[in-house]
Amino acid sequence: MPSQFFGLYIAGSGLRASNAALNTTANNISNAQTVGYSRQTVTQEASNALRTFTTYGCAGAGVDTIAIERVRDQFYNVKYWDNNCKYGEYEVKEYYCKTIEDYFEDDGKTGFKTVFNNMSAALQSIVSNSSSESTKAQFISSAKALTDYFNNMYGNLQELQKDVNLEIKQNVDQINSIAEKIATLNKQINVIELSGAKANELRDQREKLVDELSEIVDVDITEYDITDSNDPDRKTGGTRYVVQIAGGQPLVDANDYNTLTYTARATGEQVNQTDVDGLYDIHWSNGNEFNLTNAAMEGKLKGLVELRDGNNGANFEGTVSKILKETVDGATITKMQVSVTADYLKDMKTCTLSDTGGHINVANTIYSYSSWEYDEATATYTFTMKDDPETGVPDASRVGREVKTSESIKYQGIPYYMDQMNTWIRGFSEKVNDIFKAGVNAYEDPGCILFTGNKATDGQYEASDLDAATGNGYYELTAGNFAINDDLIKDAGLLGTRSYLSGDEVQGVEECGQIKEMIELLTSKEQYKFRNGSASQMLEMILSDVALNASNAITFSTTYKGLQTSIDNQRTSISGVDEDEEAVSLVKYQNSYTLASKMIQTLTEIYDRLILETGV
Repeated sequence: MPSQFFGLYIAGSGLRASNAALNTTANNISNAQTVGYSRQTVTQEASNALRTFTTYGCAGAGVDTIAIERVRDQFYNVKYWDNNCKYGEYEVKEYYCKTIEDYFEDDGKTGFKTVFNNMSAALQSIVSNSSSESTKAQFISSAKALTDYFNNMYGNLQELQKDVNLEIKQNVDQINSIAEKIATLNKQINVIELSGAKANELRDQREKLVDELSEIVDVDITEYDITDSNDPDRKTGGTRYVVQIAGGQPLVDANDYNTLTYTARATGEQVNQTDVDGLYDIHWSNGNEFNLTNAAMEGKLKGLVELRDGNNGANFEGTVSKILKETVDGATITKMQVSVTADYLKDMKTCTLSDTGGHINVANTIYSYSSWEYDEATATYTFTMKDDPETGVPDASRVGREVKTSESIKYQGIPYYMDQMNTWIRGFSEKVNDIFKAGVNAYEDPGCILFTGNKATDGQYEASDLDAATGNGYYELTAGNFAINDDLIKDAGLLGTRSYLSGDEVQGVEECGQIKEMIELLTSKEQYKFRNGSASQMLEMILSDVALNASNAITFSTTYKGLQTSIDNQRTSISGVDEDEEAVSLVKYQNSYTLASKMIQTLTEIYDRLILETGV
């Protein structure tokens, strides 16, 4: 049997429920512009009815406020995160591809086409006045402008590679920071929710962090209910929140989290010949490998890695054919012969393998090498191995096993454009030098080479250094060390412009057979061909690559940005605060509060009459 004051209790429950709803509405309105905030609602249900044992059975006991919960749809969260990592990848590619395109664009003053045309015009001047030292000096000067162009491009691309490398480091730091914050929030959320409450604001903060993380790298989120170990069917209220990144690699598990660390490669330790020193290798802090080339990885980090390391799949790979042991000054030297089949590895003009030392993967074991030599007759590289502190040197058991220096990245990143320039320089220089070496200079002596490279130490490469029979040939030339023979800069008369007629007989001083051959070389595909084009079309070939990559990046970036906006709008339509809707709720809950208050007032008057006037 309910007491005489049962109605007051019922009205009080309605007052409390309306007050909770008003407070929640006030919170929603206050956070209408807060990024990442999810609209909250009050969940109410009728209190358990009171059995009265009368003819009417049970009496309603008012309302209970069960919880204040977020309105959030996990389906749209997952869609947003999946799209956001794709957008992050192509956004960063768009920026850097456009930068590379700007570098290669001919400005009409110092661009490749302008410099190349000036060199062609200087050759024509020699034809008009072949005995003049000034016309030869003018041509040599125009050729130096060509080497300067490649030197500058090489410097620009290396600086760009440094920038990308630094951005990789910054993104790794950001991943670590987000991981720590998520783990901290996991602990705080469980402390609150194990007591029966809902940590709505903390959950919003956590999902905002996941939004940021999803742009850097792909994420996979799983949340498990924590159950009673003695009663698996009973939920404790706590949860286990797990974050995996980069194709399923664990980052956060409840209160625990892993961090990434970056280690700069030692000076001279390069994967590609043109890589700058100090590129970062990424590992987990616990020593486990973090696979940067994981095919499942997406996000800004993937885009940066492909830009920094992408060589269009032209990585070194082969098979161990022999392990050799040599004794030098009492010390045992291990050498490893590797047979290759890829065409780009059989031609020193297209080879990108670093000759300053580095790491090499033999059957998933990492070894170190200091140098290598190539035997064109057998298509075999012989690596001089270093005794690695962890893995030592390869032994005979490695014969027949696969070898590679790095994972293949089939994207045209900065190393690819460097390689394209090097390939053109080596092939063009060889043809030009052969022409002038076959000529006669102003002193009736054989001509000397025009193009060479500056050594890392003092001096320049001689003609014998660029001979494949005695070394690695034109592999030694890169866009960074490309140079004009110093002897020609000092004395233009050493340029072999005249041709031999027969035997030792040479053309007259006003003849210039080698120059005419040079002119033909500049435009004839038969004389020199670069990617099915003539020497003068080098810029068109490279620009077509970078323009296509930039166009693709812009297209995908725009597409995924549009999808991001669309998905976010859908997500916001569910979880966002609609001020008009909250205004309606404000009026609705205000009326409920007013009516509950009126009910209490009415009951108070009834109790006054009942107690004071009837003497109950």
